[in-house]
Amino acid sequence: MHDLVQQAPVLSSIPSTPHGLTTCVPRQYVHKAAMAEVLLTGWERVAEDTFTIGAQWPRTHSFYTPVDGRYDPLLFAETVRQTIPLLSHLAYDTPFGHHLIWDHFRYELDPAATAVAATPAEIELRITCSDVKRRQGRFSALVMDVTALRDGAPLGTARARFTSHAPAVYRRLRGEYGDPSVVSRAVPLAPPLAPVRVGRDRFHDVVLSPTDADGVWQLRVDPSHPVLFDHPVDHAPGMLLLEAARQAALAATGPDHGAVLGLETLFSQYVEFDSPCWIEATVLPQDDGALTRTRVTARQNDREAFSAVVTSTAGRSGV
Repeated sequence: MHDLVQQAPVLSSIPSTPHGLTTCVPRQYVHKAAMAEVLLTGWERVAEDTFTIGAQWPRTHSFYTPVDGRYDPLLFAETVRQTIPLLSHLAYDTPFGHHLIWDHFRYELDPAATAVAATPAEIELRITCSDVKRRQGRFSALVMDVTALRDGAPLGTARARFTSHAPAVYRRLRGEYGDPSVVSRAVPLAPPLAPVRVGRDRFHDVVLSPTDADGVWQLRVDPSHPVLFDHPVDHAPGMLLLEAARQAALAATGPDHGAVLGLETLFSQYVEFDSPCWIEATVLPQDDGALTRTRVTARQNDREAFSAVVTSTAGRSGV
C-alpha cells in the first residue's frame, strides 16, 4: 500500500496530445515538485481505456544513475509510476487532492534495450487499463498493463493496481498519521551500509543500515533526499521501498552485482516514520543460473508492510 501523493491543483488540464509534440507534461500531473524529475512528454487516448504515453530518459540522472553504460532499471519503474497520476487526473477525472494508493506493482525489463546512447532515450508506453471501478460516480480503482518500446523495439512490461480515495476517506484511513508534519517524528538516521555493497556510489543514496543479523537491515528514511523525497509526504514513499528492495537484493547476493531486471511487489500497509522498519532478504533457489531471485520484506511493528521478489542478473557480465 502506497499513497502517490498529489501536489497542489493547477487550474487547467492538458488535452490528449501526441507525445512527440510537447517537451514534458506539467509536473503536477505526475506528482513531482521538481520539473527536472518529470520523465513523461505527452499522452494520447487510443480507445476508451487504451493510451499511448511518451517519455524521455536523460543520459544521466542524479539518483537513477547509469551503470556500465546502461540505464538504471528503476528509472523504468519511476516512469511507469508517473503514468498513474497522469492518467488518473486526465483520463479518469480524478480531482487533485484525492490520494492514489499503490497496491501491487511489477515490471520486467529487457537488458539489451537499456544501453545509453549518444542522445536521450525516447520511450513509448502502450497502456491498457482494465477492471476499472467507480464509487458514487467517481473513479476508485483500476489495473494498468504497460508495454514499453524504445525506438520501436521492446523495452519492458509492467502491471500496476491502484485505488483512489477522496480526502475525507484518506483522513479516516490515516488518522493522526495523515499529515506530512509526522516526518518530525522520524527515527534518527543510522549509519548507512558501504555504497559498494548495494550498487551505489554515494553514502547519501544508501537506504539501508547494517544490523547484527545476517540478511536484515534497517530502512534509512531520509526526508532530505531530493529525489526519493521530492515533496512532503506522510509516510515512506513507494519508490523508497523499491530502492530498498533493490539494495537488499544486491547486498544479499554478494559483491559481484548484477542488474535488477524485474520486481514483483505487494504494498500491504504504510511504512510510518516514527518506528524502525526492518528489511529482510532471502536468496531463493535458482532455476536459471543466469538469473537470481531474492525475496525481500519490510516489517514494522511486527507486521509485514511490503514484500517483493527481485530478479537480477547473476553478475556484472550480465548487466
